[in-house]
Formats: sequence, structure tokens, C-alpha cells
Amino acid sequence: MKNFTDEKLVQIYLRGDEKALEEIIRRYLPLIYNFSRRYSGDTDNASDIAQEVFVKVWKNIKKFDISKNFKSWIFTIAKNTALDWLKKKNAVQFSLLEEYNNDENFEENIADSNQLSSIEHFYQESLSRDLSLAVGKLQPKYNQVINLYYKKGLNFREISNALNESINTVKSRYRRGIISLRNLLLKDE
Repeated sequence: MKNFTDEKLVQIYLRGDEKALEEIIRRYLPLIYNFSRRYSGDTDNASDIAQEVFVKVWKNIKKFDISKNFKSWIFTIAKNTALDWLKKKNAVQFSLLEEYNNDENFEENIADSNQLSSIEHFYQESLSRDLSLAVGKLQPKYNQVINLYYKKGLNFREISNALNESINTVKSRYRRGIISLRNLLLKDE
């Protein structure tokens, strides 16, 4: 089963072969755990988040559209689970959110140091927004490769096949896209 694609493993599992789900878990557990650890900042919470991710995968795998990319699907579940965990752990009062929108000294007005991760979350969202806007300004050929790589989770070979381009062309566009992206972001500072 190690040679099957993720999507094929989902099909096999849905036909009743439990080993297919075990292979999916074997493939993704280290990735999801590391992803969760980056969000939570600690190993115990990362384990809890990763476990919750795989419970959600197990409960919702019948809803997975096999014409889509499984890796993107599972990481979307992981991201949403980690964000839900952050919200539960670091609930921010709505009045503080309003102050954030109107007050340049938002960080200084927060008394509880546990809420600093919420500030970091807002900062990350702002960076994410800036990055998305910058990607939108890239030449279409660079934008396409960057989006396929990061949003769809495709590797260079998969992008090469999808675009019917050589792998060297894809790598070159990726490199040039990243350089252009960096220049756009530095220019906006």
C-alpha cells in the first residue's frame, strides 16, 4: 500500500480495508504533529491537536472528494483544528478586538500575558493577507506555480505534470516567483 496515492488509499479504505487508513495515518502523523506543534508551541498540546485531526479525518473521510488533493484536505483540517484550539486556549474579548482595530498601542493595553499568542495570531493573519496580496501581483506564470505549490500542496513533479511543463521550468518559475515575491514585500515595507 506504500506505493498507492493518498486518494487511492481513501478509495481502498472506503471499500472496507482498514490497512489503507493505517497507511494514511503512518504517512501524515509526523507531518500533522509537527504542524500542530508549530501552532501550539508545545508537544503535549500538539499530540492532542494531531489526535483530534485524525479523529476528524476518520469521521469525515466519506465526504472527501477524491478528485481533490488529499494533502490539502488533511492540512485544512489540521489548520482549522489548531485555530479552534488556539481560540479555546486564548479567548480574546470582543472589546479588545475593537481596540485592536482602533488603537496603535493594542499590545500595551493587554494585561494578561496569555493573550500575547492572540496578538501573534493577528500579526500572522496580517502577514498572510500581505503575502496573498503580493502573490496576486506576481506574473501569472509565477503566481500559478506558487499557488499550486503552497495552496494545493503539489510537489514540483506534480506541478510539472499539471502544467505540462518541464520540471526545470517549474523550478525556475518557483525560484523567480519567490524572488519577485520577496522584492514586492520589501518594497511595501
